Amino acid sequence: MTDQTQTTPAPALAPSFDEAPLPAETPAAAAAPTAEGEAPASTLAQLEDEGDVAADYIEEFLDICDLDGDIDIEVRNGRAYLSVTATGDTNLRVLSRPDAVQALQELTRLAVQTKTGAFSRLILDIGGSRDARESELAQLVDRAIERIEEGATSASLPPMSSYERKLVHDMVGERGFVSESRGEARERHTVITRG
Repeated sequence: MTDQTQTTPAPALAPSFDEAPLPAETPAAAAAPTAEGEAPASTLAQLEDEGDVAADYIEEFLDICDLDGDIDIEVRNGRAYLSVTATGDTNLRVLSRPDAVQALQELTRLAVQTKTGAFSRLILDIGGSRDARESELAQLVDRAIERIEEGATSASLPPMSSYERKLVHDMVGERGFVSESRGEARERHTVITRG
Protein backbone atom coordinates (compact mmCIF):
# COMPACT_ATOMS: atom_id res chain seq x y z
CA MET A 1 0.00 0.00 0.00
CA THR A 2 1.41 3.36 -0.99
CA ASP A 3 1.03 6.27 1.35
CA GLN A 4 0.14 9.30 -0.70
CA THR A 5 -0.16 12.65 0.93
CA GLN A 6 -1.42 15.57 -0.97
CA THR A 7 -0.44 19.02 0.12
CA THR A 8 -2.36 22.07 -0.82
CA PRO A 9 -0.77 25.47 -0.73
CA ALA A 10 -1.76 27.59 2.23
CA PRO A 11 -4.14 30.36 1.25
CA ALA A 12 -2.67 33.82 0.92
CA LEU A 13 -3.18 36.03 3.91
CA ALA A 14 -6.42 37.95 3.88
CA PRO A 15 -5.94 41.45 2.54
CA SER A 16 -6.14 44.28 5.01
CA PHE A 17 -9.40 46.06 5.56
CA ASP A 18 -8.40 48.71 3.04
CA GLU A 19 -7.33 46.18 0.44
CA ALA A 20 -10.15 43.63 0.60
CA PRO A 21 -11.38 42.91 -2.92
CA LEU A 22 -14.97 43.37 -3.89
CA PRO A 23 -17.02 40.16 -3.87
CA ALA A 24 -16.84 40.05 -7.68
CA GLU A 25 -13.04 39.73 -7.37
CA THR A 26 -13.18 36.53 -5.37
CA PRO A 27 -12.10 33.33 -7.15
CA ALA A 28 -15.56 31.75 -6.80
CA ALA A 29 -17.33 34.78 -8.23
CA ALA A 30 -14.81 35.20 -11.04
CA ALA A 31 -15.39 31.62 -12.14
CA ALA A 32 -19.08 32.17 -12.90
CA PRO A 33 -19.59 35.11 -15.27
CA THR A 34 -23.10 36.37 -15.93
CA ALA A 35 -24.77 36.35 -19.33
CA GLU A 36 -23.37 39.83 -19.95
CA GLY A 37 -19.86 38.53 -19.19
CA GLU A 38 -19.57 40.35 -15.85
CA ALA A 39 -18.71 38.55 -12.66
CA PRO A 40 -21.65 38.57 -10.19
CA ALA A 41 -21.41 39.78 -6.61
CA SER A 42 -21.35 37.18 -3.86
CA THR A 43 -24.64 35.42 -3.55
CA LEU A 44 -26.75 35.65 -0.45
CA ALA A 45 -25.96 31.99 0.30
CA GLN A 46 -22.20 32.62 0.06
CA LEU A 47 -22.45 35.60 2.40
CA GLU A 48 -24.60 33.65 4.86
CA ASP A 49 -22.03 30.84 4.78
CA GLU A 50 -19.28 33.39 5.39
CA GLY A 51 -21.25 34.72 8.36
CA ASP A 52 -21.74 31.22 9.77
CA VAL A 53 -18.03 30.39 9.49
CA ALA A 54 -17.13 33.72 11.10
CA ALA A 55 -19.67 33.21 13.90
CA ASP A 56 -18.19 29.76 14.68
CA TYR A 57 -14.72 31.30 14.84
CA ILE A 58 -15.82 34.17 17.10
CA GLU A 59 -17.80 31.81 19.33
CA GLU A 60 -14.72 29.61 19.79
CA PHE A 61 -12.60 32.71 20.46
CA LEU A 62 -15.02 33.93 23.13
CA ASP A 63 -15.05 30.47 24.74
CA ILE A 64 -11.24 30.44 24.90
CA CYS A 65 -11.31 33.91 26.49
CA ASP A 66 -14.09 32.78 28.85
CA LEU A 67 -16.33 35.63 27.68
CA ASP A 68 -20.07 35.58 27.10
CA GLY A 69 -21.58 37.15 24.04
CA ASP A 70 -24.51 36.88 21.67
CA ILE A 71 -23.62 36.75 17.98
CA ASP A 72 -25.94 38.14 15.33
CA ILE A 73 -25.30 37.65 11.62
CA GLU A 74 -26.69 40.02 9.02
CA VAL A 75 -26.08 40.36 5.30
CA ARG A 76 -26.34 43.84 3.80
CA ASN A 77 -24.62 45.89 1.12
CA GLY A 78 -22.86 42.82 -0.26
CA ARG A 79 -21.14 42.01 3.04
CA ALA A 80 -21.62 39.76 6.03
CA TYR A 81 -21.90 41.71 9.29
CA LEU A 82 -21.24 40.05 12.62
CA SER A 83 -22.34 41.78 15.79
CA VAL A 84 -21.24 40.54 19.20
CA THR A 85 -23.21 41.85 22.15
CA ALA A 86 -23.49 40.98 25.80
CA THR A 87 -25.96 41.81 28.52
CA GLY A 88 -24.86 42.85 31.95
CA ASP A 89 -21.40 43.79 33.05
CA THR A 90 -18.93 41.70 31.03
CA ASN A 91 -15.34 42.02 29.93
CA LEU A 92 -16.52 42.27 26.35
CA ARG A 93 -15.72 45.98 26.39
CA VAL A 94 -12.00 45.08 26.42
CA LEU A 95 -12.51 43.59 22.95
CA SER A 96 -14.56 46.57 21.76
CA ARG A 97 -11.56 48.91 21.57
CA PRO A 98 -11.04 49.91 17.90
CA ASP A 99 -7.60 48.28 17.60
CA ALA A 100 -8.87 45.04 19.15
CA VAL A 101 -11.93 44.96 16.86
CA GLN A 102 -9.73 45.60 13.80
CA ALA A 103 -7.29 42.82 14.78
CA LEU A 104 -10.05 40.33 15.54
CA GLN A 105 -11.81 41.24 12.29
CA GLU A 106 -8.62 40.46 10.34
CA LEU A 107 -8.20 37.12 12.14
CA THR A 108 -11.84 36.28 11.48
CA ARG A 109 -11.49 37.15 7.80
CA LEU A 110 -8.45 34.88 7.60
CA ALA A 111 -10.39 32.05 9.24
CA VAL A 112 -13.22 32.53 6.74
CA GLN A 113 -10.76 32.57 3.84
CA THR A 114 -9.09 29.40 5.08
CA LYS A 115 -12.44 27.61 5.35
CA THR A 116 -14.11 28.92 2.16
CA GLY A 117 -11.15 29.69 -0.10
CA ALA A 118 -12.58 33.14 -0.87
CA PHE A 119 -11.60 36.59 0.34
CA SER A 120 -13.87 38.02 2.98
CA ARG A 121 -15.12 41.59 3.35
CA LEU A 122 -16.79 40.76 6.65
CA ILE A 123 -17.48 43.58 9.08
CA LEU A 124 -17.18 42.82 12.80
CA ASP A 125 -18.81 44.86 15.54
CA ILE A 126 -18.12 44.12 19.19
CA GLY A 127 -20.16 45.75 21.90
CA GLY A 128 -21.39 48.56 19.65
CA SER A 129 -17.90 49.65 18.64
CA ARG A 130 -18.94 50.44 15.07
CA ASP A 131 -21.79 52.72 16.20
CA ALA A 132 -19.46 54.46 18.65
CA ARG A 133 -16.86 54.99 15.91
CA GLU A 134 -19.51 56.27 13.49
CA SER A 135 -20.55 58.81 16.13
CA GLU A 136 -16.91 59.92 16.52
CA LEU A 137 -16.60 60.29 12.75
CA ALA A 138 -19.78 62.40 12.65
CA GLN A 139 -18.24 64.73 15.25
CA LEU A 140 -15.04 64.99 13.18
CA VAL A 141 -17.08 65.85 10.09
CA ASP A 142 -19.12 68.45 12.00
CA ARG A 143 -15.96 70.16 13.28
CA ALA A 144 -14.37 70.11 9.82
CA ILE A 145 -17.47 71.65 8.23
CA GLU A 146 -17.54 74.32 10.95
CA ARG A 147 -13.94 75.26 10.02
CA ILE A 148 -14.94 75.57 6.36
CA GLU A 149 -18.00 77.65 7.23
CA GLU A 150 -15.70 79.94 9.27
CA GLY A 151 -13.57 80.59 6.18
CA ALA A 152 -11.16 77.67 5.65
CA THR A 153 -10.96 76.46 2.03
CA SER A 154 -10.66 72.82 3.07
CA ALA A 155 -10.41 70.60 6.12
CA SER A 156 -8.42 67.37 6.37
CA LEU A 157 -9.39 64.50 8.62
CA PRO A 158 -6.87 62.04 10.10
CA PRO A 159 -6.01 58.82 8.23
CA MET A 160 -8.62 56.07 8.48
CA SER A 161 -9.69 52.82 6.89
CA SER A 162 -11.57 52.67 3.59
CA TYR A 163 -14.75 51.68 5.45
CA GLU A 164 -14.48 54.74 7.69
CA ARG A 165 -13.67 57.00 4.73
CA LYS A 166 -16.78 55.69 2.98
CA LEU A 167 -18.87 56.60 6.03
CA VAL A 168 -17.28 60.07 6.06
CA HIS A 169 -17.93 60.59 2.32
CA ASP A 170 -21.61 59.72 2.88
CA MET A 171 -21.90 62.09 5.88
CA VAL A 172 -20.20 64.93 4.00
CA GLY A 173 -22.44 64.46 0.96
CA GLU A 174 -25.56 64.49 3.14
CA ARG A 175 -24.45 67.90 4.49
CA GLY A 176 -23.98 69.36 0.99
CA PHE A 177 -20.17 69.42 0.97
CA VAL A 178 -17.62 67.53 -1.15
CA SER A 179 -14.95 65.11 0.03
CA GLU A 180 -12.16 63.15 -1.54
CA SER A 181 -9.59 60.68 -0.31
CA ARG A 182 -5.92 61.63 -0.59
CA GLY A 183 -2.64 59.99 0.34
CA GLU A 184 -1.38 56.45 0.15
CA ALA A 185 -1.65 53.34 2.33
CA ARG A 186 -1.79 54.16 6.04
CA GLU A 187 -1.70 57.90 5.32
CA ARG A 188 -4.89 57.81 3.22
CA HIS A 189 -7.25 60.45 4.58
CA THR A 190 -10.29 62.53 3.64
CA VAL A 191 -10.27 66.19 2.62
CA ILE A 192 -13.55 68.13 2.79
CA THR A 193 -14.33 71.23 0.67
CA ARG A 194 -17.39 73.30 -0.28
CA GLY A 195 -19.67 71.82 -2.94
